[in-house]
Amino acid sequence: MKSVADFMSGGRVAGRYLLAVARGEMQAGAVVFVAVFEIISRAGFTWTWWSWINIPVGLMISITGFVVYRYRETRAMTLAQFFELRYSKRFRVFTGFLGFFAGIVNFGIIPVIGARVITTFIGLPPVTEVLGYDVATHMIVMALLLSVTLYLTLVGGQITVMVTDCIEGMLSQILYLVVIVSLLLMFDWGQITDVLTDRPDGESLINPFDSLSLKDFNIWFILMAAFVNVYGTMAWQNQSAYNSAGLTAHENRMGSILGRWREFGKQALVYLLAMCAMTYMMHPDFLQESIQVNNALAMIPGENSQDQMRIPMAVSYLLPIGVKGAFCAILIMGIFGGDSTHLHSWGSLFVQDILVPLRKKPFGPKQHVKILRRSIAGVAIFAFIFGAMFPQTEFIAMWWAVTTAIYVGGAGAVIIGGLYWKKGTTTGAWAALLTGSSLAVSGIIARLIWAESFPLHGMQVSFIATLCAITVYVLVSLLTCKEDFNLDRMLHRGKYAKIVDAVGDAKMQTVDYKNKGILERILNFNEHFTFGDKCISYGLFAWSMLWFSTFVIGSIWNLISPWSEEVWKSFWHVTGVGIPVCMALITAVWFTWGGVRDIIALFSRLKVEQVNELDDGTVLGHQNLDEAQVTGKTDSH
Repeated sequence: MKSVADFMSGGRVAGRYLLAVARGEMQAGAVVFVAVFEIISRAGFTWTWWSWINIPVGLMISITGFVVYRYRETRAMTLAQFFELRYSKRFRVFTGFLGFFAGIVNFGIIPVIGARVITTFIGLPPVTEVLGYDVATHMIVMALLLSVTLYLTLVGGQITVMVTDCIEGMLSQILYLVVIVSLLLMFDWGQITDVLTDRPDGESLINPFDSLSLKDFNIWFILMAAFVNVYGTMAWQNQSAYNSAGLTAHENRMGSILGRWREFGKQALVYLLAMCAMTYMMHPDFLQESIQVNNALAMIPGENSQDQMRIPMAVSYLLPIGVKGAFCAILIMGIFGGDSTHLHSWGSLFVQDILVPLRKKPFGPKQHVKILRRSIAGVAIFAFIFGAMFPQTEFIAMWWAVTTAIYVGGAGAVIIGGLYWKKGTTTGAWAALLTGSSLAVSGIIARLIWAESFPLHGMQVSFIATLCAITVYVLVSLLTCKEDFNLDRMLHRGKYAKIVDAVGDAKMQTVDYKNKGILERILNFNEHFTFGDKCISYGLFAWSMLWFSTFVIGSIWNLISPWSEEVWKSFWHVTGVGIPVCMALITAVWFTWGGVRDIIALFSRLKVEQVNELDDGTVLGHQNLDEAQVTGKTDSH
């Protein structure tokens, strides 16, 4: 780590597998498992079925590099830096503060839930005596885990975060297989389906067409979540450094594509754990064991906390010694991976998008890194205090939906419009951001005041906020646009491409690509796609469309001639367990090879990289500072 760019963006020399594995490890933390467990315990396999309706949209986002590709072309280290390039310095500072506030509040519940899971899973007592005082054990565990995570983050910034997360991700994929094999040997599919089918009419966990009475995580939640996710592509900055860390814009795009492949391998573990835990708690064959789990749950203070820990507690009892340790390692590595990325992102955002643009005299490189480290430490302290004091009453997924909407509710329109629409204006951006954020915050306050009597849940609040923000951005921009914005200069295209070479950014590999086929045009392949890249992308397209076709054909079939309960049991045995287990094996081998290769390549590139002290996130005249210096020198000649 030799520069601000190294600390912030890993020197912008990361390969695709390093990006895919390291970024994916953020989704393997204890809090993510708990959030998904909450959904599965209430929606079962019906969640998977209705999620397939969103496959075409998600697929096009990944393969075409929507937002991700153009953002990397701007060379911005943070999203708010891009906002200054596209809009204004004041807008950068405001969005920096808003994003930072929303981020630390969103992150505030993550360390404490992770600590509760580990405390519950290991079987530690709820209270521990420290110097004569009774202290909640999960608070001690949270302090320990945050301390280790903070150290990892401060040592080398994004370089350390990427490398450690990638190693953790590769190890986790191997341990997934250990846990999966153990669960398959311990539980019979008949036992699992006995529990899944013991449900009231309209609330089935295996037949999606008999699940429309499910209250929280139903088809409408999925559709709204899909829209919000597309709208907010890359808007949420909890892993912002990965968006700028790729060697090239194409590597970022391929990292996103490979990331979707890797997620297929984790599905088997998450679903099997949740289903087996539910079986362990509810099936007559495990009556005595479930009594032990319920007795242990009764010792946890707070009904909401007990409900949150129900499946993790069951998992801690059902896994045999050795396998339990393997899963505990997965959880702890996931906590380190997720929390380190959060700490780096929110701490860096405060410095880069609030302090840097407001400071008249730029920081020196060493001072800049020192301030970044102090800011990251401040975020860790805040998370500890917030987690200890805030009474979290929402489902985790709902809490995340609302808190992200504080920022993403307005930022999505501003990002997409800024990258793709030359008529978007600063006034339109201000109006959209304020509209979306105000509505989201109002929804949070209303839910806190009226709780269950408030007619909208978190996802509905987010959905309404995004629709209003889009409308406001378009209308206000059309009314205030006096001159088209120069997108080519911001994206370094055409005559501006030489600037990228002058500041030392990597060149993208090109291949002869004159004649595109229809599918290649649909998938937006360009001259940077090699034969291997196209194979990976075609494979993802075919695999994803297979499941979408299954959804379409299955839906039509069930509308004409509904499947019996036995058919649904067999269907999910193959598609919900069998195939995902095979994918877990394939991706473990594939991404271990790719991750090792890219880690070696990362250090090789860092050895020969040219340190550019002007590449620190400062913007001058709608250009990055190092580019403005090059342009000035060029113009003087």
